[in-house]
Amino acid sequence: MNVIGTRWVFRNKLDEAGLITRNKARLVAKAYNQEEVIDYDETFALVARLKVGRLLLAFACMSGFKLFQIDVKISFLNGFINEEVYVSQPPSFEDHQHPNHVYKLKKALYGLKQAPWQWCERHNNFLLSHSYERGKIDKTLFIKRSKSGIILVQIYVDDIIYGATNDSLCEEFVAAMQWELEMSMMGELSFFLELQVKQSKDGIFLSQTKYCKEILKKFEMKNCKEPSTPMSTSCYMDADFAGTTINQTKFRGLIGSLIYLTASMPSCL
Repeated sequence: MNVIGTRWVFRNKLDEAGLITRNKARLVAKAYNQEEVIDYDETFALVARLKVGRLLLAFACMSGFKLFQIDVKISFLNGFINEEVYVSQPPSFEDHQHPNHVYKLKKALYGLKQAPWQWCERHNNFLLSHSYERGKIDKTLFIKRSKSGIILVQIYVDDIIYGATNDSLCEEFVAAMQWELEMSMMGELSFFLELQVKQSKDGIFLSQTKYCKEILKKFEMKNCKEPSTPMSTSCYMDADFAGTTINQTKFRGLIGSLIYLTASMPSCL
């Protein structure tokens, strides 16, 4: 059997103000060692589209109810795997009495190619078993209708957004999810897909201040000069044959960040 290596990944989780809220450590499998058919079969997992998030915000604003958010802890560890997968012992946590032993996985592990698919199957089957219906256009949107009202649930990996026309439906949904999975309640929706959300009686207000600051910090442009237009009108650009080589990875990352910024800007909603 193919034994997959493991490693530790450490990161800081930030809030919408950029402050550290949690230090996270995860044991991740080195998925590049996996072989198709032997170690995994299906890898495709649905992800919520930005357009559906816009529609959900618009519907909540028009219907006059608030959206809430919950975060599933260690979401990818909740998926059950069908394949026979073995991983090496975690670094710095080896069993000195059995250094050549390996672990056989019963559930998915971060880094495995099938982990997103197995997590997607887990929460889909759970919601469908509780009389929820999947959206016909976007399969990550779940709807449940009853005599007391309607509840909508939007899933983006481990972030779950929900709202209902009746508070009792929200309480019922939270109770069922907490019985099935370990999760943390995050209160009213305030941050989703790099959008800062402020809900009030006058409507829903959106901004991207945090995302813009992260882009400037990531690409070392926090102290750059602010122009009145996107590009100077007196600038002439010629081929720079003697210039320094551009970091293609960094340049593509910058362009991708700007594309997402313009595509998700609140004025487009």
